[in-house]
Formats: sequence, structure tokens, C-alpha cells
Amino acid sequence: MDNRILDDLAKVAAGALGGVSGVRQEIEARLRQQFERVLANMEVVSREEFEVVRAMAAKARAEQETLAARVAALEERLANSTVSGT
Repeated sequence: MDNRILDDLAKVAAGALGGVSGVRQEIEARLRQQFERVLANMEVVSREEFEVVRAMAAKARAEQETLAARVAALEERLANSTVSGT
């Protein structure tokens, strides 16, 4: 008789845990839907778009540094030619 009561209690407990698990999954699904809805209304960029713009910025920065070095070299040549020409 004790085994039968324990078996029944185990079944009730397992059923309750199954119900809790179902509730948890339902809550997660609803939260995911809410987050997706909020993100859809926000103006956020995708990861791919971000990476493209990031690469463009890195390239522009490298080009700017190259041009700055060229300008500095030209200014030095101009200063040297002005000094030696005077």
C-alpha cells in the first residue's frame, strides 16, 4: 500500500513539474515575442550592416592617416625648398 501511495505522489509531482515546464516555455515564448516587437519598432541596424559600416570607417581612417602623412611630407618639402631658395 505504501508503494502505491508513493507511486501516486510521484505521478502527481511529475505532472506538476510538467505543468510548470509548460508555463515556463509559454512565458519564454511571450517574452521573446515582446522583445521582437520592441526591436522591430526601434530603428536598430543589423549586425551585418554594422560590420559593413565599421569596415568602411576603418578604411576611411587608414586613408585619412595616409593623406595626413603625405600632407606633412609635402609641407616639409615646401618648407625646405623655401629655406634653401631664400
